[in-house]
Amino acid sequence: MKQSSDPNQDKRRQRRPFLVSYAIVILIMLLLNTFLFPSLLKSRIQEVDYGTFINMLEQGKLTTVQLEDEQIYFIDNEEKAYQTNVIPQDYAIVQRLDDAGVNFGRVYRKQGVLEYLLVNWILPFLPLILLATWFSRRISRQMGGGGMNAMMFGGKSGAKEYVVDDKTGIRFRDVAGQDEAKESLKEIVEFLHDPKKYEEIGAKMPKGALLVGPPGTGKTLLARAVAGEAEVPFFSIAGSEFVEMFVGMGASKVRDLFRQAGEKAPCIVFIDEIDTIGKKRDSGQGIGGNDEREQTLNQLLTEMDGFDATKGVVILAATNRPETLDPALLRPGRFDRRIPVELPDLKGREAILRLHARKVRLDSECDFNVVARMTPGASGAELANIINEAALGAVRHGRQAVTQPDLQEAVDTILAGAQKKNAILSEKEKCIVAYHEVGHALVAALQTHSAPVQKITIVPRTSGALGFTMQVEEGDRALLSRDELLDKIATFTGGRAAEELVFGSVTTGASNDIEQATKLARAMITRYGMSEDFDMVALETVKGAYLGGDASLACSETTAAAVDARVVELVKTQHAKAYALLEENRRKLDEISQYLYEKETISGQEFMDIMNRKPETDGEENR
Repeated sequence: MKQSSDPNQDKRRQRRPFLVSYAIVILIMLLLNTFLFPSLLKSRIQEVDYGTFINMLEQGKLTTVQLEDEQIYFIDNEEKAYQTNVIPQDYAIVQRLDDAGVNFGRVYRKQGVLEYLLVNWILPFLPLILLATWFSRRISRQMGGGGMNAMMFGGKSGAKEYVVDDKTGIRFRDVAGQDEAKESLKEIVEFLHDPKKYEEIGAKMPKGALLVGPPGTGKTLLARAVAGEAEVPFFSIAGSEFVEMFVGMGASKVRDLFRQAGEKAPCIVFIDEIDTIGKKRDSGQGIGGNDEREQTLNQLLTEMDGFDATKGVVILAATNRPETLDPALLRPGRFDRRIPVELPDLKGREAILRLHARKVRLDSECDFNVVARMTPGASGAELANIINEAALGAVRHGRQAVTQPDLQEAVDTILAGAQKKNAILSEKEKCIVAYHEVGHALVAALQTHSAPVQKITIVPRTSGALGFTMQVEEGDRALLSRDELLDKIATFTGGRAAEELVFGSVTTGASNDIEQATKLARAMITRYGMSEDFDMVALETVKGAYLGGDASLACSETTAAAVDARVVELVKTQHAKAYALLEENRRKLDEISQYLYEKETISGQEFMDIMNRKPETDGEENR
């Protein structure tokens, strides 16, 4: 897509705010000269009567006198200037001044027209004009070229317009892993291609479509793909660009955006992160910091009601916080259609990896299915980053193509951080970490519902992890049973159980395991209804499901205390289960831990080979 612009038109638009600025300055100058400066000028020369002038002359207080036809200007010993307000018929005034020894000089000089304009108009206000010009240019940068004109009368939307062509346009083929979302958007493309087909049958295209999903799933990419498929102009703007410090500026930008869209119809308008301006309005807060945002939202609602959908203007918006949007924005007639853009499944992740690897030189043994199974819950952006990290790793190791180990190391880097090569563990710490990680793997392997172990490592990572155990499911899981969740909790506690069994003490290395086990146990009770005491009662609410899902209890203090007791009981039970499993298989725990201690990183296949290896003699088995 290419950003289109007319240089001459842009220059004309940039001149307008400066002309308006100068007009405002001139108007202020006229008012000041009319009402303020005359009084200031008069205050420079004090007016006195003729008698006062004569008394000061006789007392010898005058130094310089200027005689004019209608006025007398004079200066006293203190360098103060005066003028008479009445001129009597005193023909001896010249002689009296000469006798007093007063100098005849110029006290006040009448200014010519040009001098008057320069001294009283241009010079006093030149700094003000320069300041207004600087301020206008400063505002112009923030308001898309509108300057003072934008601040006083309205701002430009600042939306970037892209014109699609065959070479740079994004198509649906450039978006992988979102087949359902693409299917929902194809109808919009068909409408933009052939609106008469819909008009003949009396169907109306939805005015707006809301793309909802976690960050990095490709919402913006899908919007551009729609414009690319329809081959229409594409206006893109972020919701935060509507928010300004001047009340009314956001609403003005909304008006300008829809005006531009109407002129370029058929076209697509895409508002990214619409929750910035589309949050629910707070009742009872008529005055405050939300006035600008609410006015912007009200203008957006009005514009969406006002424009004709048959002209071919489609509004697309994206958000990862749909629960915060105002209900008026989501009603039919505005954003009629809600299109989920979820995290890709196993098939989608593999397709995304292949898509981003098209321009990367790959080894023939690269298996994207394995990488896809290693990255459940990864977004499209994260998968693209894995491909790039693998390519960087291949260059770092001097290889000519990306290999499978490069891909696996890239997954480790994205999930757990890069290897911390300068971190040196003592022999004892290294031994503890080895037993800890093997404890996780062994408990997982000894249970029925656990995923297979893919990799065990005790190499420290930049994320702070001293090691990790990776389990990989054979496929995506949409549902988990109570027994499977209990096995997961037992696996989380396996590391701490191994430390207790072997060393008789505990360390801080299980902090993340404790957090994960507690979180899962609490969810089983408060959200999944897997407790006999509370049955199918929801005790917890989740906010921001696409942004981590922060949960908060929605129950009384008594019930919350009972929930805490059940969580503790559940985790303790699974901890005891993990300890018992490791105690029964102490020989395998020692054998695998020693092997991991020596090699630092072992594969899942190596782990299972040792697990399935039979003891050579009964004596060794009973040792």
